[in-house]
Amino acid sequence: MPFSSLTDPADLARAYAALEAVRNEVKLTIPEQEHDEQRRKIAYLVAGFAPMALDEDDLKQNILLHIRQDALA
Repeated sequence: MPFSSLTDPADLARAYAALEAVRNEVKLTIPEQEHDEQRRKIAYLVAGFAPMALDEDDLKQNILLHIRQDALA
């Protein structure tokens, strides 16, 4: 479970909100059959970036930047 390392309820809420925000941002660019896999990948990115994020928006922007850079590679 990607969010198992987050114990603070506020951090968990921020992580889930960022997960949904990022998913909504990239959903239309991903084929429907890949949505579940993409959600899992985003969840792990959220868990990894969460400790360094200033707030939910910063977390979202860092993940989107990572996804976009990864797509270019």
